[in-house]
Amino acid sequence: MDITTVRTYRVARTRADLTCAPGETLMAGGTWLMSEPQPETTAFVDLTGMDWPDLEETAEGLRIAATCTIATLVAWAQHAPPDWRAASLVPDAANALLASFKIWNTATVGGNICRAFAAAAMVSLCVALDAEAEIWRPGGDVRMPVSELITGNGTTSLAAGDVLRAVFLPAAALRSRASLHKIALAELGRSGAVVTGRVDDSGASVFTVTAATLTPTVLRFAELPSADELADAVLSADGYYTDPLGSADWRRAVSGVLAERIRTELS
Repeated sequence: MDITTVRTYRVARTRADLTCAPGETLMAGGTWLMSEPQPETTAFVDLTGMDWPDLEETAEGLRIAATCTIATLVAWAQHAPPDWRAASLVPDAANALLASFKIWNTATVGGNICRAFAAAAMVSLCVALDAEAEIWRPGGDVRMPVSELITGNGTTSLAAGDVLRAVFLPAAALRSRASLHKIALAELGRSGAVVTGRVDDSGASVFTVTAATLTPTVLRFAELPSADELADAVLSADGYYTDPLGSADWRRAVSGVLAERIRTELS
C-alpha cells in the first residue's frame, strides 16, 4: 500500500537517531505499517540501520534483537543447542501467525510484539518462555516480562521515546519440555486461542493462554497440575473476549481443551 501521508524516510544509525520528531514513526519490517493507512505518520525512521545482531546465544539464554525477522528465528530453531528443547516452540508459534513466507522474511520479532495484537504469535512464544523485554528508555533502560508489556489488544506499556531493543529467553525455560496448540474458526484464519505449556527441570510447570484473552494469561504450578486443577485455572481466567473471529465463551472452552491436550502430552 502507498502511505500517502509519508513525506520523508531516514535510517537510524545511532541511538540518538531514534529520537523521533512529531509525525515520525519507528519502523523495522514495516509489514503492518504498510498494510493500512497511517494518517498521523509523515515520516519513517528505519531501525534496521542500527545493525543489531539478530541472535546472541549465551549460557544464560538467547537474546533476540527486536529487528530479527521471524524467518531468521525459525531458521535458528532448526539448529538450536540440543538441550534447549523448547526451541521447538519457535516454528509452532510462527505457524500460528496468519502470514505468508514473504511476511516471515520481512516481519520482525519486535514489531510483532510491539503491535501487541491479542493473536500476536511472537507474544505467545515469549510469554510461554518467560521472556524479558529490554527497553531503551530516555530516563533509564529497563527490563520487564513480555507478559507485562502487553496491556490490551493492540496496546503496550511503551511510552513516547521508548524503543524495544531486544527480548531475552532464559536458558532455564529453553531447557524445558514444552508444547503449543492453537485453534481458529477457519482453517487458515487468525488464531482464536493459542495455549502453551512447559515443564521445567525443577518439575514446576507453566501454562499460558494468548489470542483468546486480551492480555497474556500466565498460570504457574509447583508441579504438573491435575486435569481439574488446570481446567479450573484456565476457565476462571479473566480477559476472554468476543469479536468476529470467536465468542468469549468459545475461546474459554477451547482454551480448556487445548490446555488439557498439552497437559496430557507433558505427563
